[in-house]
This record gives sequence, C-alpha cells and structure tokens, in this order.
Amino acid sequence: MTAERVRIMVAEFIGTFALTFIGILSITGDLVAGAAPSPVSLTVVAFAHGLILAVMIAALGQTSGGHFNPAVTFGFVTTGRMPLLTGALYWIAQLVGAALASYMLLGMTSERILMAGTPSPAPNVGVGMATVLEGIATFFLVLVVFGTAVDERAPKSVFPFAIGLALTAGMLGIGTITGGSINPARAFGPALATGDFAKHYVYWIGPLIGGALGAGVHHFLLMRAPTPIVAERGGPAPSEKR
Repeated sequence: MTAERVRIMVAEFIGTFALTFIGILSITGDLVAGAAPSPVSLTVVAFAHGLILAVMIAALGQTSGGHFNPAVTFGFVTTGRMPLLTGALYWIAQLVGAALASYMLLGMTSERILMAGTPSPAPNVGVGMATVLEGIATFFLVLVVFGTAVDERAPKSVFPFAIGLALTAGMLGIGTITGGSINPARAFGPALATGDFAKHYVYWIGPLIGGALGAGVHHFLLMRAPTPIVAERGGPAPSEKR
C-alpha cells in the first residue's frame, strides 16, 4: 500500500470517527451525564452532525476528499470517478472509524446509552418508507457534494459547509421518522458495538441507491465536461486514478 493511500485511509478514519462520536453524544449527552432525561432537540442533533461533518471536511478534505460516508464514496465509484479498489479502502477506513468510536463510547458508558444513539425507524414507520426517505435524503446530500465540491464552476470555499448543511437539513427532515442516519457507517458503528442489527439494511439500501443516483444525476446530466482537476485543494472529488 502506498503512503498516499495510507494518508487517505487515516483521514477517512478520523473524519468518520468524529462524525460517529459527536453524533452519538449529541443524542445521549443527558444519559451520559447522569442527568434526568430530557427530550433531545432534533435541531441540536442535526446541527451537531452537520457541523462536525463540515469542519472535518475543511480539515481533511485536501487529503482524502472528506467523504466520511460509504454512500458518498459509492457515488464516486458508480460514476467512474474513483477505482473500485480505492473505494473499498475508503469503505474500510470509514467503517473501522465508526466502529472504534462506538466501541470507545460503549466502554465509557453502557450498551443502553449506545443503543439510544443508534439510528432506528420510528415504531409506526415501515421499512419501505424508511428506506425511501433515507435514499432521498442521501440523494440530496451527494448531489450537493458533486454540485459544490466536484463541479469546477462552484466556488471551492463553500463546499464544506454546504455539505454539512445538507446533512443538517436531511436530518431535520427525516430524523424523527428514520433516525436520520443518511450514512451507512454512522448506523453500522453502534449497531456492531451493541449487536443490534434490527432493520439495519434500511441504512445501507436507501443511502447507497440515493448516493449513486445523486452522483449520477449531477455527473451525467448537470456537470459540464469535467476535467481531471476538479478542485483547487482536492475537495471530495479525487477523480485521478489512484
């Protein structure tokens, strides 16, 4: 493995670790502190996820592109912007990062607390509806990734926070219905640590299909003749054949 690929995997590991770690704590903070449980504001949870994603992309995007989400990486693979082997390395780093963050929180808290931070559909929501909603929210997220970070016409200074706000908006829209994962790794980490994979496939099928469609729509229909150099500082679009 080349040094460049090692750097990419380290960046993807850190970014996905941070997203999972902060995301779970934003939901379970009262339980961790031993305070009386209070209704968790969806706004707080959504902005915690969106902000940590934005700052991690700003910090690490020049190294790996700042995917931190298997659905985003899948979009790059399906549009031919990334080789399958490179995409697999991204996935490994992302899933290990999410898993380690979850196991660390499990060791410091309890399984009950970690399960509270694990995405799951609302009791009266069917898996079909949850899958479609996760897919649509991920479609929007990946469309924003391609529209702001990949498309050369977009100003590169805005893409970290545009992507973070896309995640925030998606979670605000579907968070109370599906748990608002919009990221297979974010769901996988705590599910692995707790052993609770009930309806877990929702968070893979929906986001992967939505991510591929979002990437495809922008890449094939909206983007104008992309060149190999797609962002001045890398951006989440390593179109070179690594």
